[in-house]
Amino acid sequence: MARTKEFDPDAVLQSALELFWRRGYEATSVADLVEHLGIGRASIYATFGSKHELYLKAMDRYVEMRDPLLLAELSQPGPALPAVRTVVRRFAAEAASPEGRLNGCFVTNTAAELAPHDPVVARRVEISWDHVETPLHSALVRAQAQGELPADRDPRTLARMLLVLLQGVRIVGKASSDPARVQDAAEQALALLD
Repeated sequence: MARTKEFDPDAVLQSALELFWRRGYEATSVADLVEHLGIGRASIYATFGSKHELYLKAMDRYVEMRDPLLLAELSQPGPALPAVRTVVRRFAAEAASPEGRLNGCFVTNTAAELAPHDPVVARRVEISWDHVETPLHSALVRAQAQGELPADRDPRTLARMLLVLLQGVRIVGKASSDPARVQDAAEQALALLD
């Protein structure tokens, strides 16, 4: 007779996400996961697979939590440029916040730690970045069509510039004690939209 799980896999995955987010992949051992999650090693492997598979599931969870918010912000009816400005300023504020300084962005952390030598992770990072760039591009196309963005601006390259800025803001925000550093950069980038 099969045993039923004595834990909630969804809650355990969320807890794993929080641990990986705080410590990173390499600094989190399976023993750390066992202790933090409160379940045995065999249960982790049976439910989630290897540590690497658990990490990928945690990354997917993070993206599922974050991406719909961004899409909703950028696809509101009406003027599009104010929404783009709000998103960029929100990213800068989050990066400069105490929690942002402590944890940073899970995807940005993953890009720096694992993507250079893990093609599976690199692909997921690229997909996540696409989920940021695409709605930015769509909003900028809409802004241009509505006369908010000058006709000589390229919405695709602006969206890519903003993506790179947002990722850089996450790194600098995590490492710098000066919030003005990321906020000034964000405002300078936004000036390119005028």
